[in-house]
Amino acid sequence: MTGLSTPKRAVITLALVAIFGGALYYALRGQHEQQAQQIEAAEVAQAVPLKGLIALDVEPFFKDPRVAKILAEHKLPVAVSRVGSRDMAGKVTAGSSPDFFFPSGVVAANQVVDAARKANLSVAQSAPFHTPMVIASWEPIAKILVGNGMARSLGPRTYGVDMARLTEAMLAKKRWKDLKGAQAYDVTRSVLVSTTDVRRSNSAAMYLALTSHALHGDLVTDRATAQQVAAKLAELFKRQGYQENYVNGNFDDYVAIGIGKTPMAFIYENQLVHYALQKKGIGADMVLLYPQPTIVNKVVFIAFNERSKALADLLGSHAQLQAIAVEYGFRVADTERFVQAVQPTGLAVEPRVTQVVDPPAFELMAEMIDVVAREMTQ
Repeated sequence: MTGLSTPKRAVITLALVAIFGGALYYALRGQHEQQAQQIEAAEVAQAVPLKGLIALDVEPFFKDPRVAKILAEHKLPVAVSRVGSRDMAGKVTAGSSPDFFFPSGVVAANQVVDAARKANLSVAQSAPFHTPMVIASWEPIAKILVGNGMARSLGPRTYGVDMARLTEAMLAKKRWKDLKGAQAYDVTRSVLVSTTDVRRSNSAAMYLALTSHALHGDLVTDRATAQQVAAKLAELFKRQGYQENYVNGNFDDYVAIGIGKTPMAFIYENQLVHYALQKKGIGADMVLLYPQPTIVNKVVFIAFNERSKALADLLGSHAQLQAIAVEYGFRVADTERFVQAVQPTGLAVEPRVTQVVDPPAFELMAEMIDVVAREMTQ
């Protein structure tokens, strides 16, 4: 710096210090960020998976790589096993219960909560996903039901079914060919809604709950009524013949074999919605019949500790997780998101399901299932 005045040399020195200081600062900050990322990655990798028992309904959701990635990033990875919802309560034991249960339906959830109470275990419940019980059917069938006063149009390709009238017709052993305007389905088979096996499947139990309300005219609230009603409704299960014992079996028959075998299939709405989203469309004449009233099946998350409570909060609030749940056909708190996702498929859904009843208490449901099971073996 020979020949430069003292003030100029001072300015240059300060500039050099600033440059090198800034470079050092950014180098150190970069190093610090890299170390922080490495620590974060190590913590993510070392996070102990939460062990959970889940229903078949949500198994595909938890198997989705996007879900696994999000849960890992939040240090809440899971290791899940599929168990029948009604079998979960038997897995509750003090000191060795899983971190969480995710059964399908409030009846099974209440059984788990009751078992936890008896074991002096504290739990928290939430329902991040839900889906109404519906009848998957076909346009010609829907029109026959409308013509016979058992259904009404709710909009394009959606119908509301009067469950009291439909149940009455089924118990009266009406045949399709006996109905007014049955030319489009002039067959001798009985008017029946196909279900899964009520002894094994939650969806069939919800059908029993719904038809019990239709037959009794109200919620079944006592044991004597439960036994009486179930004994009559057993006919609706016996006359179906063979029934699949898992939820997708009945739906698979509806999709693969069609109206000939399955004119009406009692399913979770999310099954047909997921199918439509996957296929980017639906088969000709496929329609949804919404029982009026129906039951909204909640997939209930039951947390047994603080980490699993954090997982429950994440499932119910994380935008991408909620969007993925919709892809699997579930409804979430944001109804508009669900409706907009389904619209391009051509499948029509009822935006807001307002005619809803609850199933009976789980003790009474168990009583009714036992009665139907006994009747089916006679």
